[in-house]
Amino acid sequence: MDIAELSDSILKADRRALARAITLVESARADHREQADALLSRLAQSGRQSLRIGLSGTPGVGKSTFIESFGMMLIAQGLRVAVLAVDPSSARSGGSILGDKTRMERLSRERSAFIRPSPSQSHLGGVARRTRDAVALCEAAGFDVVLIETVGVGQSETVVSELSDLFLLLLAPAGGDELQGVKRGIMEMADIILVNKADGDLKATATRTCADYAGALRLLRKRPQDPEGFPKALTVSAIEESGLAQAWAEMQALADWRRDGGAWEKNRAAQAQYWFAEEVRQALLARLSTPWAKARMAELSAAVAEGRETPRDAARDLLAGLGV
Repeated sequence: MDIAELSDSILKADRRALARAITLVESARADHREQADALLSRLAQSGRQSLRIGLSGTPGVGKSTFIESFGMMLIAQGLRVAVLAVDPSSARSGGSILGDKTRMERLSRERSAFIRPSPSQSHLGGVARRTRDAVALCEAAGFDVVLIETVGVGQSETVVSELSDLFLLLLAPAGGDELQGVKRGIMEMADIILVNKADGDLKATATRTCADYAGALRLLRKRPQDPEGFPKALTVSAIEESGLAQAWAEMQALADWRRDGGAWEKNRAAQAQYWFAEEVRQALLARLSTPWAKARMAELSAAVAEGRETPRDAARDLLAGLGV
């Protein structure tokens, strides 16, 4: 693969080249990893930045419907939108449905949109390890907004906040005990909570749910990266496409405030440090998958089971063999 040619095509917003590049960075082959690293280093020199928006929410809350309606609104304003949707992988077969593109039928037909579903594989938080690289590729391709959709909700889902400039939490009305339905950890990460399905018979319930969350957000500790009034809760209807313009205006206001106040650069710098540490961690874990490490692990595991070595001594022995 000609990395220079692929890089030039991506900078010219070639969607086919972008898709090939994302396939390359998601590959686990050693030769592909070298090519991917060379491509990313080359593209990093472009200095292009998109507004990265992370989106999480409980299954069935309408994330795909919201993204399609929201994306169509942005495209109508002349913006280019990329959607990176992380689908859950089966723990048994390792496969994923990857059905987000079919659920966003209107958006997938737009030339100003790019939708890429990726399997979560075994990665914590429903964010594929190479999703960050895919975001960088979309930025280099000149997309104005990159939406990162994750699966489920929970403490581990907060890793998406390490990929995004703004983090949206999408919730449904009438979901039981609303204030206990979502863990405090992910609420503390959210910049804006959007209560979806605020239409029809659920409109009044959605308004009450939004008020409950607005009250809960006021109890949280003030964050230095937030202006007055943030984080906040809003109601939207992805089907009726109501509330989307207000939500987008709030996102722009928050992003502009952070850029002007320096919080944007600080956040991106902190994210770079996080992913540096994550790369080191993953590289060390990969060394445990070598044939020697697997064989030595089996030997030491048997010794521990038989009581000939303590777990601590066995671990020290293995790490010494790895040169750690």
